[in-house]
Amino acid sequence: MIAATQAFFVLGVTHREAPLDVREQFALEPEEALELQTLMRKLPAIKELLILNTCNRLEVYGIAEDLRATEALAALFCERHGVPKALFEAYSFFRSDLKAIQHLLEVASGIDSQMVGETEILGQIKTAYLNAREAQTTGPILSRLFERSFQAAKAARSGSEISTGQISIGNIAVELATRIFGKLGKSQVLMLGSGEVAEKTVQALKSRGAASITVTSRRFEKARTLAHQFGGSAIDFEDFDKQLFNFDIVVGSTAAPRHILTVDMVRQALRRRNDEPMFFIDLAVPRDIEPAVETLENIYRYDLEDLSKIANENLSSRKGEIDHIRTHLSRAAWNIWLQLRRRF
Repeated sequence: MIAATQAFFVLGVTHREAPLDVREQFALEPEEALELQTLMRKLPAIKELLILNTCNRLEVYGIAEDLRATEALAALFCERHGVPKALFEAYSFFRSDLKAIQHLLEVASGIDSQMVGETEILGQIKTAYLNAREAQTTGPILSRLFERSFQAAKAARSGSEISTGQISIGNIAVELATRIFGKLGKSQVLMLGSGEVAEKTVQALKSRGAASITVTSRRFEKARTLAHQFGGSAIDFEDFDKQLFNFDIVVGSTAAPRHILTVDMVRQALRRRNDEPMFFIDLAVPRDIEPAVETLENIYRYDLEDLSKIANENLSSRKGEIDHIRTHLSRAAWNIWLQLRRRF
């Protein structure tokens, strides 16, 4: 029985505990997360392990013979990524067993997201699960837990209006752009990055009438592929700052470890634009765009914290839906927990 010999846990940092400037210090590139996952799985008393790494959360799910092993997980993370232990302790959270299952279900359903009701998180969890299976860091218990969580999340949302308005980072970013520029048909758009978030944002921009979209990323072939998919163009990453003045809307969505667009770059672009306004949307963690950019005249800059406030503007009207889903998930978590205790 799982309760007698081992425990399910989740340890991590999310938007609920940590503001954006703190989450930036915990952010991992995809390759770093996979490497860390393998190293953590090898620690004594850790039987199974999976890392969920998104722009708003870094969570370690696992099965341990002794929950004191999670202290070693935290120490390993802090040592490898230069995060002070005091900072980790101040902003991290921990759940075990039934409460950990409840947390997983609420994350998978989207009600624990910074943009409450978004559906992208379920795909991100499925990808994390598949990556962990491929790396052989999971086992029978985590496999059962995550497969059941997918089913429970879908069942809880079925018939619910929690996602009314197609809540997603890309759609909210485009909604914000239309508030400022109105119709986007004449706006010149530059997308920094070519990953999943970038693709969905470009798709949202295109659907709202943006006719001129340019993509740049460190991997030029990926940038060109994404641009051509939506009838746009691609430029070399090394040269984008020289062409910055051509663009009205700039979206940051890279995995860069530090700012790639600075105040000086934007100031020079403004001079060449005769101070015509520019709009920056930063979807990256760590942020792509230096926050001080917003101190310049005729500049609008928004990041994930700003977008979440817009996405949750009508949150009070959806409270009934959220409560209904949470109640459904509470029952599902209990059933899963009982099944695990009987099976393992």
